[in-house]
Amino acid sequence: MYRITSYLNSVSAGAAMDIPNLVNALIVDAVAANASDIHIEPWETSLVVRIRISGVLTELVHLPLELAEKVSGRVKVMSNLISYVTDIPQEGHAPASKDYGNVELRISTFPTVRGEKIVIRIFDPANRSFDLRTLGFDDETLHTLLKLLARPSGLLLLTGPTGSGKTTAIYAALCHLISKGGAAMSLSTVEDPVEFHLPMISQAQINPAKEFTYPIALRSLMRQDPEVIMIGEIRDPETAAIAVQAGLTGHLVISTTHSGSTAGVFARLLNMGIEPFLLASSVIGALGLRLIRKNCDYCSEPYEPSPGLLSLLPEHVRETASFRRGGGCSECVHTGFGQRTAVTEMMVVDEVLRDAILQKLPSRSLQEVAIKQGMKTLWNIGLARVVQGQTPLEEILRVISPDD
Repeated sequence: MYRITSYLNSVSAGAAMDIPNLVNALIVDAVAANASDIHIEPWETSLVVRIRISGVLTELVHLPLELAEKVSGRVKVMSNLISYVTDIPQEGHAPASKDYGNVELRISTFPTVRGEKIVIRIFDPANRSFDLRTLGFDDETLHTLLKLLARPSGLLLLTGPTGSGKTTAIYAALCHLISKGGAAMSLSTVEDPVEFHLPMISQAQINPAKEFTYPIALRSLMRQDPEVIMIGEIRDPETAAIAVQAGLTGHLVISTTHSGSTAGVFARLLNMGIEPFLLASSVIGALGLRLIRKNCDYCSEPYEPSPGLLSLLPEHVRETASFRRGGGCSECVHTGFGQRTAVTEMMVVDEVLRDAILQKLPSRSLQEVAIKQGMKTLWNIGLARVVQGQTPLEEILRVISPDD
C-alpha cells in the first residue's frame, strides 16, 4: 500500500490534515515507485496527483480540492518560492531531505483557471548511473560512440524528444572521458540547468536574468583552454555558430538539439544559418535517442499482438518473433513494465554523408544515404527488441514510427 493511502486512512473524519506530512508522503511514494515527476493539478472536483513512471503518467491519489492552496503553499515553502504569489509561474529547487527520501527536487508552479498546477521533478543521486554500458545501447552503437568520443575534435550531437535520455547519455559520455583522461583532461560544461554535479568537470549554469547566456558563456569558456566542451542545448544561431567553430578549432564539443529525426539535425543547423561546408567539416556524428519500457522480469508472458499491428511487420519477423508483455504484478506497480532502456540511431558523418550535406540534401535523403552506409534505424533496433521479447510491439509503436 502507498504511504499516502495509509496516511489518508489514518486521518479521522473532520480532522485537519498535516500538510507537510501529506506532501512528504506523496514524494516518498513517488520515489518508491521510481517516478521521475509528480504532477499535482486541480481538476473539476478533486486535486489529482499523478506520477510519471517510465515515461507514462499514472494516477496516484485524488485529494479534496480545498487542499490545493495549502499543498501549493507547502511546496513553495520547501523550494523558497514566494508563497503568496499565485498568478505567475515560479521555479525553484528543494535540497535533499531525509523527510522525503533524500532526493533533490526541481519544482515548477503554473497558474491555471482552477488554481496552481505543480510539477516536481525528482533527482535521486543514489539511483542514477552514468555508465555508457548500462544505458542499453546496442553493441554496434556503443562501439561507434566510443570511437567518436576518442576523436580530438569535432561536434557530436544528440537528438530526441524531451525525456529521451539525452542528458543521461551526455553525462555518461563525460564520465567515460574523465575515466580515460583523468587529471590530464580539461572538461567544461554550460547547462540550463545543471542537473547533477559531476566529479572533475567544471559545470556552469546559464542565468539569462544576469545576461549570462549560452553565447556569452561559450565565448568566455573558449579562453579557458578546455579539451572537451559540453553545451546543454543548441537553441539559437549564435550558440550554433560558436559550437561549430569550437569543433573546427581543436575541441571535442558534445551537445543536444531538437529535431524531428536524427538526420534532421543538419536541416536544423542549416536553418540557423550555418553554412553546409562548416557542418560537413565540424559534425562528426549524430545520435538519435528514444527510451522504451522493458517488460517486467516477474510477470512477462507470451502474447499475440492484434492483426492490425502484425501487418506492420515483415513476414519473417512475424514468424520468428517471441512476443511477450508484462501481465502486471506488485513488483512493477501493476504496469507490466520494469526499467527503461535506450533505442538508438547512430549517424556517423563519413565522406559519403559529408558530400550529401554539402549538396544540402533533404533530411530523408540524408537518412537514406546513412542507411546505405550501414546505419540501423530506430525502428529496426526497436523491432529487434520486440523479436527478443524484451518489450511488446505496442511499446515500440508508442515512441517510434514505422516510417523511422
